[in-house]
Amino acid sequence: MTHPLWNDEYWLLLLQLYLKKPVGMKPFYSRQLVDLSLETHVPPRYLYNQMFRLRHSDSPLLHLLWETYGKQPKKLADDVKKLKRMKGFGKSEKFYDGVEIKETFEKDFRPLPQNKQLKPVMLIMILDLYFRLTPITMSPETPEVRQLAKLMHITPQLVADVMDVFQFCDPYLNRDDMIINPLLLPCQEIWNRYGNDNPETLSALAAQLRDYFK
Repeated sequence: MTHPLWNDEYWLLLLQLYLKKPVGMKPFYSRQLVDLSLETHVPPRYLYNQMFRLRHSDSPLLHLLWETYGKQPKKLADDVKKLKRMKGFGKSEKFYDGVEIKETFEKDFRPLPQNKQLKPVMLIMILDLYFRLTPITMSPETPEVRQLAKLMHITPQLVADVMDVFQFCDPYLNRDDMIINPLLLPCQEIWNRYGNDNPETLSALAAQLRDYFK
């Protein structure tokens, strides 16, 4: 099924991404694929599936695309620049003028207004680790906390602070003390989405999201 915001001109953008070294399919949540999704408002999953089609050249259009640009990276780069100028990339108010945009996945990759160091995808990663630890080990000194902090380029203390907020979202802990923390609302939203689901689902998502931080 075609996404309502997909445009066949985007094949140029996907081909350019596909040809970037290392040449080939890019991970589902690679930073480059996510950035392209944020530019076009087309979800990463759809772009990933389209890239898979591109790889197999399963239509006359894609075959022609490879014939035209496959061995001419300069021509491809020039036409991508031209496309972005025409479509107004970087000027979303112009690009999507008259088009109703209901943001969904985009919000997960944007900094939280409560703390610009964090994004919802980072809270997802921290929640996954939260379920692997016990409250006493949710500290900046714990190796797993330090490793995750290094991956996401934040401090271990911030990871531990988020875990502390998650404890107030966790119904099994029955925390009856009070907390005044601006992160409570975004943490509760992530908990509502994943905290009561199958932990394997969260674990699989967190494993994919690691590519975003590499």
